[in-house]
This record gives sequence, structure tokens and C-alpha cells, in this order.
Amino acid sequence: MAYKTLTRAALVAGLAVGAAFSATAAEKPKTIMGADAAMLSNTCAGCHGTNGNSMGPAAPSIAGLSPTYFEETMVGFASGEIPSTIMTRIAKGYTEDEIKAMAKFYGGQSFVKATQSFDDKLAAKGAKLHDKYCEKCHADGGQSAEDDAGVLAGQWTPYVNWTLADYKAGDREATKKMKKKLSELLEREGNDGVIALLNFYASQQK
Repeated sequence: MAYKTLTRAALVAGLAVGAAFSATAAEKPKTIMGADAAMLSNTCAGCHGTNGNSMGPAAPSIAGLSPTYFEETMVGFASGEIPSTIMTRIAKGYTEDEIKAMAKFYGGQSFVKATQSFDDKLAAKGAKLHDKYCEKCHADGGQSAEDDAGVLAGQWTPYVNWTLADYKAGDREATKKMKKKLSELLEREGNDGVIALLNFYASQQK
């Protein structure tokens, strides 16, 4: 009798522990192998640098991006809506919760502006063009990420140029506002206007 009572008590206790574990597990993000945000984000360091600050022009720095922008971009890569070389395959390898965790991690990192060459005169012209065509969405001279837009100031010039080329070619869908402003810029300034903008963003190193 004592043995049966002990067995029942152990079973009840086991069920209680199991229920508590299940409830805790349900509250945790659905991540592969239980990796936390920092561990997940470390997988991006090979291209995007430590804590999201890229050391080369081919891959953008992703530190300091707004979580919303990060998530939307990753989803766009995974769906194929945003053109890429390898990011489509990479993005598909993460769950929704993992992407949210990485978005929060990178949103908390400081963006380090790239040190790169630029032309002073073109940068001065680009500053005026930015104020006229880009400032409403890319505030603070392209430094702010608060409008859920990409950081442009201090971003690697080749990356910004390639991304703009995708928008110009229609390979990447722009928002209505951006499409209108980019069309106006190209109509009035041509590709020289784009080059001036690139020099302005490259000049933002502090």
C-alpha cells in the first residue's frame, strides 16, 4: 500500500513538473537547438562583422537597424521579394521567432560608420539632394533608423549603390513615397544625383 501511495505521489509530482516545463517551453521563442539571440546573431558575423558592423563593402552593416526593418527585410529575403545572392537561402533557415530575436539583438547594437573615400564637392551637393528627396524617411542626414528605414549615413558605398540599382531597375519594390522621390531625383539630376548622394553618405564618418 505504501509503495502504491509513493508511486502515485511520484506520478502526480512528475506530471506537475512536466506541465510546468511545457508551460515554460511554450513561452520561450521557437528557436533551433535553443540558441539565444547572441548565438543566432553570431552566425551573421562572417559577412556582417562582429555585432553587425561590416568590415567590407560587399555586405552592409546591420547594427542599429530598427527591429521592424530588420524583420521585414529578412522576410523579404526568405520570400524572394527582395533580390539577393545568398540571403534568400540563409533567411529561409530561421524561424519567425529567431528572426525577431536577431532583430532585437541587432537593434541594440551601435552602428559604426565605415571609413571610406569621398569627394567633398559631390558630398556637398549630395547633402542638398538628401534634404530635398530623402530626409523625410531617412532622417538626421540618413543616420536615423527610427522611421523603420535603412541607415544610409556611413553605410558602405558599394552596397548602397547596388541597392539603389535594384530599386531603379524595379528588381526591388520601393514604397510609394520612395518610388516617387527616386523618380523625381533621376528625372531632374540623372545618375549624377545618385553619385552625389553616395558621396554624401560616405562622408558621414563621425
